[in-house]
Amino acid sequence: MDLRADSLVTRGSHSLVPVMPEAEWYRSEEDRLEVFASLIPAERVWLETLRSDLPTHGPGHPGEPPSTLVSLDSPAIRIAAHAREVGHLTGRRVVAVGPDGEERGLRAVTEAYSAGHDRVEVRVAKESDWYRWATNGKLPPTRPVEVTELWVE
Repeated sequence: MDLRADSLVTRGSHSLVPVMPEAEWYRSEEDRLEVFASLIPAERVWLETLRSDLPTHGPGHPGEPPSTLVSLDSPAIRIAAHAREVGHLTGRRVVAVGPDGEERGLRAVTEAYSAGHDRVEVRVAKESDWYRWATNGKLPPTRPVEVTELWVE
C-alpha cells in the first residue's frame, strides 16, 4: 500500500507513528503544507526496507514462480520482479538498473512498447512528478528505460 510514515510521536506512554497516503506526503513536501496524518500505534506499523541487491535467482527472478505462502504475523515480503514478467506496469513503482547502478523512486508511466530495432521500452517518471500529475493534471517529464533494465518493486 502506498503510505508514508513521519517521525515517531510520544503521547504519554504511547508511541505513535503519523501515517498518510503517499500522494499527500508528496503534496505536503512540494507545497510546504501541513497535512492530516492518522496516528497509528508504533507496534502496528511495519516499514518497507529496500534491498540493495535485486534477485538474480530464486523467487522473483524471471521464470521462477513466486512463493505463495505468507506469515500471518507480519506483512508479506514482496520480492522485486523483472518488468518482462509483470503485466500492467502503468503506475507501478519501478527500479531502473543500468551500467551506472540502480535508480529508485520511479513510476512506470506507460506499458511496455516497441521502440524499434528490437528495443522494448517503458516510459518512467520520478515518483514526485507522478503524484504531482495526479493533483495538477500536467503530464510529468518522462524518459524511456529499456524493459531489460527495469524491475518492479
